Amino acid sequence: MDNALLLVDDEEGIRKVLGITLADSGYTVHTAANGNEALEVWREHRPGIVLTDIKMPGMDGLELLQALKAEDPETEVIMITGHGDMDSAIESLRNDAADFITKPINDEVLEFSLRRVRERIRMRRQLQEYTQNLENLVREKSQRVVQLERQLAVGQVVEALGSAVAGLSREMDHGDPPVFNELPCFVAIHNRDQKVVATNALYAERFGDRSGKPSAEVYCGQAASPDECPVGRTLATGQPQRFQVTACSAEGRELPLMVHTAPVRNHDGDVDLVLEISVDVSEITRLRDELRFTRQRYQQLFDAAPCYISVQDMDLRIAETNDLFKQDFGDFSGEYCYQVYRHRSRPCDNCPAFETFESGEPFHTEEIVTSRTGERYNVLVWTAPIRDTSGEVVQVMELATNITQIRQLQDHLTSLGMLLGSVSHGVKGMLTALDGGIYRLESGLKKQDFERISSASQVIKKQVGKIQRMVLDILYYAKSREINWDVVSARELAEEILDTAGSRAEQAGVRLHSDIQEDLPKFEADPTAVSSAVVNFLENGVDACTTGRNADPQIHFSVESTKDHVVFSVEDNGPGMDQETQDKIFSLFFSTKGNKGTGLGLFIANQVIEQHGGRIEVSSELGNGTRFIIRLPRQLPSHIKNAPQPRSTS
Repeated sequence: MDNALLLVDDEEGIRKVLGITLADSGYTVHTAANGNEALEVWREHRPGIVLTDIKMPGMDGLELLQALKAEDPETEVIMITGHGDMDSAIESLRNDAADFITKPINDEVLEFSLRRVRERIRMRRQLQEYTQNLENLVREKSQRVVQLERQLAVGQVVEALGSAVAGLSREMDHGDPPVFNELPCFVAIHNRDQKVVATNALYAERFGDRSGKPSAEVYCGQAASPDECPVGRTLATGQPQRFQVTACSAEGRELPLMVHTAPVRNHDGDVDLVLEISVDVSEITRLRDELRFTRQRYQQLFDAAPCYISVQDMDLRIAETNDLFKQDFGDFSGEYCYQVYRHRSRPCDNCPAFETFESGEPFHTEEIVTSRTGERYNVLVWTAPIRDTSGEVVQVMELATNITQIRQLQDHLTSLGMLLGSVSHGVKGMLTALDGGIYRLESGLKKQDFERISSASQVIKKQVGKIQRMVLDILYYAKSREINWDVVSARELAEEILDTAGSRAEQAGVRLHSDIQEDLPKFEADPTAVSSAVVNFLENGVDACTTGRNADPQIHFSVESTKDHVVFSVEDNGPGMDQETQDKIFSLFFSTKGNKGTGLGLFIANQVIEQHGGRIEVSSELGNGTRFIIRLPRQLPSHIKNAPQPRSTS
């Protein structure tokens, strides 16, 4: 829309007054109160002009300018600034703003600025039209020139061939064909009686002196017949022929030949001679077989490589992948690599393939990727350029080695210091709070202040609970333990989990809904470990629901069974997570709670589920809550069941 305009200002009064002025001037005015809202409105309506204040809470005018220019450099942006913001106004011009005007806004200055912007848009569009017309004209004329050049080339070729054939005929009359001897193929001329008139030296060397002999004698099989040999067919049809036949050499060895014949006509247009040119294709066949074998070996190496290999084009689309890539990520040829690897809608920051396209040099980095089954892998990525004959980088080969087990080992070996520091800091804070609670308790006892005693007791109880949970998490993490499995009633376990998490949800003001299937089966599991893991997901849901301003925080907990699994589901209506957070939530010491979390809970819960041979599926979206689905096998894998059972410590 040529008369559409987006007005962005955090002051509603300015939006109303200035919007009326702009509407009276003939503009269709869209408004937004901040930078984030402005981006949404702009993407929906695509106005060509944006009028924005520089100073706004959240995303300011400069950040909005940069975001708009990144998506559409042709969007014209006029900045509104106060008298004290000249540095920001100059910075906006450096970021390709069209103009800036100062507050209070003068109507004449505003109209002049808008008129300049509209003229700039008009000139750009006119230039684009001129450029497009010029490109079309050049394309049309170029096609015509190419067509004329082809016609001229065809005429020259026909003329040259006629002269060459005439010259060959004259050489034949003198019995000396020196031109034939320069050709790296077998050349022979035959007359109307299907007799060999002359051959070049290479023909005579391979098939002997055949001058005056029947044309068909050199061939094997059906082609040895005068009517079926290449020369006989050319004389019969008067047309050039192409055959793939077998001939017998002077030593009696069979040679596969590709034979081309052409009629040579006299002045009356009758066929006088037949020119025969043959090529030994045994070398071509050998090279073709060698090439096929080389390709097979390359493909075998490509598929057998113990790493993920993909070939990507300049748009970061996957052109080819090896077997291991297809096995863990699926066959997604033609899809964007960042969609397959990271389930993102846009390229990753510091993309190694993009870096290689830009620099033409190899690049490496370490990433966390997600397989098609939802498993997260640590991978070491190397990229290398694939160049065409002119040296231009046309594709990039990306090799990703799964180093998940190495990283897990490193986590266990290097995280002890981090654990001690984190735990010491956490315990120090809890002990300080505990000391304060004891002081309040003693003070309350002295003063017989029962309200103070009750309040102090709650503080002490809360801090003791925190210390207990932290110690249990640390012990679980520090100790390599086998699961103490038993045959467990899924329904009883689900009700126990609901009772444990229910009090926490009630205290936090979160509504906890449950849907537990009536006929749940028994299954094999460590009930203590599974209960602790699922409760951890429920408690994280409670924390998520109480983050921010959630008017009606809710969690839905359900348990059902399938043929092979018992399925626990925990769904909250909290703030949700982006994809990068989802990829990291089960990493050691990663926490979205800041200093309120240790980063051990979900890490240990994930270990418990994996130790049972189960898996966790995460689905989340910013602003739309999070859902965890925990699938546990009804029968434990044999290697888990046959492992030594831990001794009782009671």
